[in-house]
Amino acid sequence: MSLPLVARSILSGTLERVRIPDVLPRRVLYRDGVLHLGDLAYPMRSFRRVILIVIGKAAVPMCETVLPILDGAFEPGQTLAGVVVGTVPLPTPDPRIQFFRGGHPHPDAASRQAADAILQLLASADEATLVLFLISGGGSAMLEKPLAPEVSLEETAQFHAALVRSGLPITQMNALRKHFSRVKGGRLALAAAPATQCTLLISDVPADALDVISSGPSLPDLSTVAECRELIASRPDGLGLPPSVLAFFQTPHLEETPKPDHPAFLNAAWVALLSSEDLCSNASSLATDSGFTVAIDNSCDDLDYRIAARYLIDRLIALRAEHPKVCLISAGELSVQLGTSHGSGGRNQQFVLECARIIAEEKLSITVLSAGSDGIDGHSPAAGAVADETTWARAIALGINPSEALENFNSFPLFESLGDAIITGPTGNNLRDLRILLSD
Repeated sequence: MSLPLVARSILSGTLERVRIPDVLPRRVLYRDGVLHLGDLAYPMRSFRRVILIVIGKAAVPMCETVLPILDGAFEPGQTLAGVVVGTVPLPTPDPRIQFFRGGHPHPDAASRQAADAILQLLASADEATLVLFLISGGGSAMLEKPLAPEVSLEETAQFHAALVRSGLPITQMNALRKHFSRVKGGRLALAAAPATQCTLLISDVPADALDVISSGPSLPDLSTVAECRELIASRPDGLGLPPSVLAFFQTPHLEETPKPDHPAFLNAAWVALLSSEDLCSNASSLATDSGFTVAIDNSCDDLDYRIAARYLIDRLIALRAEHPKVCLISAGELSVQLGTSHGSGGRNQQFVLECARIIAEEKLSITVLSAGSDGIDGHSPAAGAVADETTWARAIALGINPSEALENFNSFPLFESLGDAIITGPTGNNLRDLRILLSD
């Protein structure tokens, strides 16, 4: 089997092993009157009501998996109500659950409606309520309501679009989103008080940054107003934010997000049920089974895609000097600062095309794959792409200028023409991007 096919096989096998319907029932259990959520335990007799708030790209499979477990835990007289904000509707509608198809990658009217519905439902929570937040990545745009009522829906979408174009690391982007919003940065935890709260996370961020997932709607926030203002001031154009948003961030005594010592978190807990560590461990196991010596290196997280490409290729070359058949695995998200005009692609395909350029220039024998575990890469239909030492030359032979595609952030048409785009469709999961580099 060729190395590009091996890389594809490792990716598909990894995605199969981290399917939410298979993994969550092992980590969300009801036994002897107690609801076990990861390492946390909740005696169900302590509650009269459960409120279920589900947000993100994995919202539907999370809800479909957890809801039957909750139904099996209810005692007579206990009730449930919920709101799900995702990319596709629940296959089987439930009269207890309101569904909203939130906007992505920019918020829309449904994002605002979902925020209002959640705030209204949480306002009914009391000491006898258990609020379960099921949060996965991608929710920052799906759920939105500005703190400043004068900021329009169009300006809110422009704010989100400017952040995506900025090339800022996700932690910095989400610091701005948190302080802009009524439903981010722990403010849903404030809305749910005094209920008992538990947040279950499908993590698309580093292990020490869980509050970044979907801009941390129910977790304490460590970022500050001062940091937000510094970020905006660091760019001559103020990050290209709309005037109304710039004016909002310049407001004296701007409301701070709740911090870890806020009383709203005294009866709140959170646990990551799936993360990029699961991606890496499963990919490593599959590569080992295929006879590769495996190394995992996630240190290029948030780096510019060009720096990450150079670093990971050099790392693979160093490993190859010691082992005849090597696999380098890397998870996390890279930074791509888009120009005002760009084509169809995403950060994974841009990274792979940059690797193809290096491989061709240096005449290396290396295969590189990069794909989003959510099945979506930027504004393209692909999850990512795969390349090897033939990619650059094959593109030229088809009359495609790969240097031009790289410069114009237009990688998808190139990889589609070569048959090297990776098309999975939305996976219903979101555990960050996975990069696989192979050499034998």
